[in-house]
Order: sequence, then C-alpha cells, then structure tokens
Amino acid sequence: MTSEAFRILRAAGRAQVPWKNGGGVTREIAASPGAAAGTFDWRVSLADVTEDGPFSAFPGVDRTLTVVEGAGMDLMVDGEHHIVDEPYWPHDFPGDVETDGRLLAGPVVNLNVMHRRDRTRAEVAVVRGTLRLMAPEGGAVLAVALEDGAVIDGTDTGLGCYDAVLLHGRASCVLRTQGWAALITLTGHGPGSR
Repeated sequence: MTSEAFRILRAAGRAQVPWKNGGGVTREIAASPGAAAGTFDWRVSLADVTEDGPFSAFPGVDRTLTVVEGAGMDLMVDGEHHIVDEPYWPHDFPGDVETDGRLLAGPVVNLNVMHRRDRTRAEVAVVRGTLRLMAPEGGAVLAVALEDGAVIDGTDTGLGCYDAVLLHGRASCVLRTQGWAALITLTGHGPGSR
C-alpha cells in the first residue's frame, strides 16, 4: 500500500446543504478543485431526495446518478422518460438540459457524480469484493462504501456506509468489501486538464 495522496473521507463529517427548491439536501463527498458553482472539474455527492421537482442546470457538465437507497425515480431528461429504479445501476445524462425528477415510491438517496465534459471524464461502476485502487496519471479514484464492512488491506482502517477513500498522485491500496462500493475513476483531458 502506498499512502502518498491517500485520504479517508468520513460520512459523519459531511454538511447537509438544503436545495433552493426545498426538495432535498446534498452531502458533498469530494470535489476538485472546489465545489463552487462553475469552478469544479468534478464533484461527487449524495443527494437525499424527498420531493418531486426540477434538477438544477449545470452548463457543460455531464452527470451520473446512481440510486443507493429507495425505489428510484422517473427522470424526464430533455423531454424523454428515464426510469431509474435499479439500485446500484449508474445512469448517465447531460447536466445542462432540462431535467425533472419524480419519486417512484417515496424518498431516495442518490450518488451523484458531476464532471465538466471539456476538462474531465468520469467512469462509475458499482462493485464488490477485493479491489486494487490506483489513481490514473493526472487523475483520481474515489471509492464510496455503499454498505458497512469495507476495510483497507494492511491497515485497521474500516469504512462504514458512505465513508470513502480518495486516491490521487501515485497512491494505491487494496479495498476489501463485504457489500457494494461505488468506484469512480476521474481522468483529465482537454485544455483544462492538469
């Protein structure tokens, strides 16, 4: 295991930011370089959705939504229905078109990955078992435990539900999960890549 640029991000310390429309709250897991509107290259968060309503527009941003709790949503994306009712199944859509969400059967929690398409590419997979995590050159890897029982091999560091590990630089580790985890690989490209 390499500890360079290796961070544990605990769920317990995340602030809940209410939405302007009152339909839910967002808990940011990680962002680069920061989450301020219009400045992030990528941002990963959990959204607690309690009411039907429109999604905020993010010009130049692509999104991946993964239902991690609840029955799911009917998304109307640019006039087209997308039924997102399969738990742990990532669903991609553009963040800069009109999008409206309707809850299928009560509140949900969504893992939300946003990336600025001219600067970053994001790949989202939901996996379980033993995973070797390595950051791509110039990018990052974020693993989010979706259930309790994950541990970083060779350490006594455990991850509870929604805890995460962020790797960049030359960092690597082995994550062993008893349940599901979301693996988000972020790579830079284009004129804004670093």
